[in-house]
Amino acid sequence: MSSLPKKKNLLKLIIPSGGATPQPPVGPALGARGVKSMDFCKQFNERTGHLIPGIPIPTAISIQPDRSFTFEIKTPPTSWLLFRAANVDKGSSAPGKTWIGTVSLKHIYEIAKIKHTDGNLQRIPLESICKSALKALACNVLGIGFIHSEHKKYRIKLCLSFICKL
Repeated sequence: MSSLPKKKNLLKLIIPSGGATPQPPVGPALGARGVKSMDFCKQFNERTGHLIPGIPIPTAISIQPDRSFTFEIKTPPTSWLLFRAANVDKGSSAPGKTWIGTVSLKHIYEIAKIKHTDGNLQRIPLESICKSALKALACNVLGIGFIHSEHKKYRIKLCLSFICKL
């Protein structure tokens, strides 16, 4: 037998806030690693109870060799926050050609403030997080436009350099 200590497992899941159940995908993923999924579900639902139910929460679950676990809850994905800001449920059926909603610079700033609370993003300047959110829009994958003023709708790629200077 080797005397090397066993490595801990890291499991990453996106779980709806307040909605962790021992059913797939949570139950089988934890059960395969020897963790009682019901214990995790109770703890997760307690820690996300203050959030609106159904928000997708990226969760990193660290499983130790003795089958105990710790988990870290992160902020919702940027794309989900952009959809909420644009007041739409899902992306465009023809991204890059039709826009299903728009967001403003204020929305981008508020999303960046939310994302800045993530542990791994706290050392990154808020401006860089804003740029990252704008680049998600610039790819035209989401089908969400950007309004710089009340009357003009700009293409993201044309105004990205201007906005990032603000």
